[in-house]
Amino acid sequence: MKIYADNAATTPVLPEILSVMLPCFTENYGNPSSIYSLGMNALRAIEKARSQCAAAIGAKTNEIYFTGCGTEADNWAIKETARRLKREKSKTEIITTNFEHHAVLHCCQALEKDGFTVKYLPVDEYGYITASQVADAITDNTALVTIMYANNEIGTILPIPEIGKICREKGVIFHTDAVQAIGNVPINVVEQNIDMMSVSGHKIHAPKGVGFLYCKNGLKLDRFMHGGAQERGKRAGTENTAGIVALGEAITLATAGIEDRQAKIITMRDKLIKELSKIPASRVNGGVEDGKRLPGNVNMSFIGIEGESLLLNLDLAGISASSGSACTSGSLDPSHVLLALGLPHEIAHGSLRLSINEYNTDEEIDYIIETVPKVCAKIRAMSPLWEDLTHKPEMFERFAPQLSSIN
Repeated sequence: MKIYADNAATTPVLPEILSVMLPCFTENYGNPSSIYSLGMNALRAIEKARSQCAAAIGAKTNEIYFTGCGTEADNWAIKETARRLKREKSKTEIITTNFEHHAVLHCCQALEKDGFTVKYLPVDEYGYITASQVADAITDNTALVTIMYANNEIGTILPIPEIGKICREKGVIFHTDAVQAIGNVPINVVEQNIDMMSVSGHKIHAPKGVGFLYCKNGLKLDRFMHGGAQERGKRAGTENTAGIVALGEAITLATAGIEDRQAKIITMRDKLIKELSKIPASRVNGGVEDGKRLPGNVNMSFIGIEGESLLLNLDLAGISASSGSACTSGSLDPSHVLLALGLPHEIAHGSLRLSINEYNTDEEIDYIIETVPKVCAKIRAMSPLWEDLTHKPEMFERFAPQLSSIN
């Protein structure tokens, strides 16, 4: 059996989305900047997709700017907004959290080298922050607040409408990375007080290499790339017509009937969490309250197990999963997200992320539940740490508050 349970890393392109892409390669292949009919046809296809993206998030069509990915959208929103406000208003402070995706954290670190001050708000043991934390952190020198909608590793959903309201009241621009949230929870940028938002296509069954930045009308957006007049003079470069068309179709499908899909996915997710929590010395990472965890996210730690070994053994058993963000999968360091929750390295190293969607089946869930405990037992049989934990009670007591029983 082959089971794909890493949808937070990427998703396959759906047949219905591929079908709208293909004519862009063979029939409607003109350059959208050309004035003849082939070019105009391509431009119309792009503008249709722009309207689809806007409708999916409650925005206006001219508030959507296509990018190459969510990371580019984050870079555009954060760097250019910060630099503009430093130039125009001498504001040099940015507020974010300590468990953001590296697309945001690395932007902030780069800006620190340019003289900006960044406040990294700490999250609690579940990955939550409060709107009051943001309110307390904002000063007259704050240029931008950038806080993710939902965490890519542990699935915690943050109080975006409340944070946006605080920023609106204090006259501070609010950006959110919604790459993991789009298609999983309903988003309306107007109702949720969002000024800027980043989205990526390959998380919602569009191809890799396309995304968009939402920027509220009236908010100045500086040019990000020079060399042409594309994206209303803000981002030069010939448009990826096929990818943009796919994104328009994908976001339309992904945001239709979210509640119905959530019910199915949450049932499978909760079954996974319930059964895998029976594994000795395990821990569920992330939000546990209703509505505060992405429907398809399961993140757990198993002490005495290295994440890499766990993933390789699961792969041999036909299960594709992850130990955290795909963007850091080559790193031997423990997840910065799990460390931000206060977990010691020994627990953070042994993490497993399963990210499922509506295309997973009950049979697949049962197979995962059957397989993961066997793989954990196999790895622990070779683990010196597990040997110490089972024979030296004082060793386990060191981790006991973080873990389920060892028996």
